[in-house]
Amino acid sequence: MNPHFTVRFLKNWLPVFLWMGLIFILSTDLGSAVHTSRILGPLLRWLKPDITPEQMAFVHFLVRKGGHLSEYAVLAMLLVRAICSSPRAAPAWSWKAAGLALAVAAAYAASDEFHQSFVSTRTASAGDVMIDTVGAAIGLVLVFGWRKFVQSADRLVEQSVG
Repeated sequence: MNPHFTVRFLKNWLPVFLWMGLIFILSTDLGSAVHTSRILGPLLRWLKPDITPEQMAFVHFLVRKGGHLSEYAVLAMLLVRAICSSPRAAPAWSWKAAGLALAVAAAYAASDEFHQSFVSTRTASAGDVMIDTVGAAIGLVLVFGWRKFVQSADRLVEQSVG
């Protein structure tokens, strides 16, 4: 195998696989509501000593769903980066690459929920797959916006220099 190819492959795809591994670990009992509430509960009571159980449950819900959004936004960003870095891909941005990244993130979200159906302290939810997919789409919108911003900044620099 070509060592240059191996290094490039690892540079582009290892972050994707490591992030998927982290998501998988968080889908075990380790990421269950019981375990996250052990961290979040004391923090919320410290920040707001008079917090009601209903308020605490609502904040806990928001934090957990925000975790879904953010972890899949990062996954989609890593995926589109890896896909666009492959030798045959367009170097900057490709709608085809973004669509593929979204499809892979959604499929991984579905497989993640399937995995959770075998964990006694977790539940599988089609709603979470939707939240994950929306998170992936948000990540792709952020990448697209960042690339547009950088392109605009580059044009301004070129105009001011040239």
